[in-house]
Amino acid sequence: MGKRDDINKEQQNQQTARNSEHFEHYYVEEPQTPLKVREVQLKLKNGHIYSFKSPSGVYSFGDVDKATQILVNHHAPVSGKVLDIGCGYGVIGIVLKKENPSIEIFMSDINKRAVEFAKINAKDNNIDADIRQGNLYESWEGMIFDHIIANPPIVAGKKVWMDLITGAYEHLKPGGTLQLVAYHNKGGERIRNFMKEVFGNAEDIWKEGGIRIYLSRKE
Repeated sequence: MGKRDDINKEQQNQQTARNSEHFEHYYVEEPQTPLKVREVQLKLKNGHIYSFKSPSGVYSFGDVDKATQILVNHHAPVSGKVLDIGCGYGVIGIVLKKENPSIEIFMSDINKRAVEFAKINAKDNNIDADIRQGNLYESWEGMIFDHIIANPPIVAGKKVWMDLITGAYEHLKPGGTLQLVAYHNKGGERIRNFMKEVFGNAEDIWKEGGIRIYLSRKE
């Protein structure tokens, strides 16, 4: 093997490591990424500004991703008990509660670091929230919600987002909604089709830059 082959192999190994870190960085219970914390800001279309502590090892480190921005700006109205499933460091749930003070907000994530910082950010933003650690709905056994909302972890695999959707049907009251956001051509269309299969209905309530918000209602 020549020197160029050695260099190419090293580059491939480095890329594999980066890819592994990218996947490991949030859909795990105990992230191994060394902890770094960045302050991030989110400005809503109504002008309200939010600040969050964004830790490494939690999606999305160092910024608020575009899909989440679209979801918090353009979701359908919520009321009653609302669950932010796979909450990360808490952006969706915190904004929903702050913008809709009358709701009860519940948040959970498989990632322990995410839960830790969701609690920190909830306190920093002066909201009351029930925040728990657990995979999908295991923290919410026996609980029923008016609305469930999420930016689902598509890269974690088909089973995860399918279980998120089927579990949502079981944890919603009649008339309750599931709202998910995704890039339509990068797995989102499959998500919407499965929502329709489980709920009997699914609609696009917002489209922007290849991203869509899908809504299903438990009838």
